[in-house]
Amino acid sequence: MTANDVKYIVIHCSATKPTIDVGAVEIDQWHKAKGWAGIGYHFVIRRNGTIEPGRPLDQSHTPGWQIMQGAHVAGWNSQSVGICLIGGIDDKGKPASNYTDEQWETLRYLVEVLRRIFPRAKAIGHTDLDPGKACPCFDVGEWSQILRA
Repeated sequence: MTANDVKYIVIHCSATKPTIDVGAVEIDQWHKAKGWAGIGYHFVIRRNGTIEPGRPLDQSHTPGWQIMQGAHVAGWNSQSVGICLIGGIDDKGKPASNYTDEQWETLRYLVEVLRRIFPRAKAIGHTDLDPGKACPCFDVGEWSQILRA
């Protein structure tokens, strides 16, 4: 997969309560427990706004980009880069947009950087490609429009 193949920057949530602060290491363990090769997201944004790398973007050892395909949205991985925000459910396990100010700031920054790398990519939510999911528990299209204003 090359940079030109990336059409979507898909925003996800970890479906964890706001009191739980996990990162890429824990998600990697969760995904391996499912029998996957490892973490499916390219980036994780922790509760304090720290970006942790997941699957590497550039897997080539030669000149030019070769994007490592993620495993974050069935049927769309070959066209997308995945970002996971830690959080996304309330204390009762219901979907909730409960991200910290630091996470929102980092998400804005990361999406802007990724749009420079992948200028044809559109930021969308997991639910936009899989309506059966609540993830990431906010309207990414609406958020993205505000971001561009």
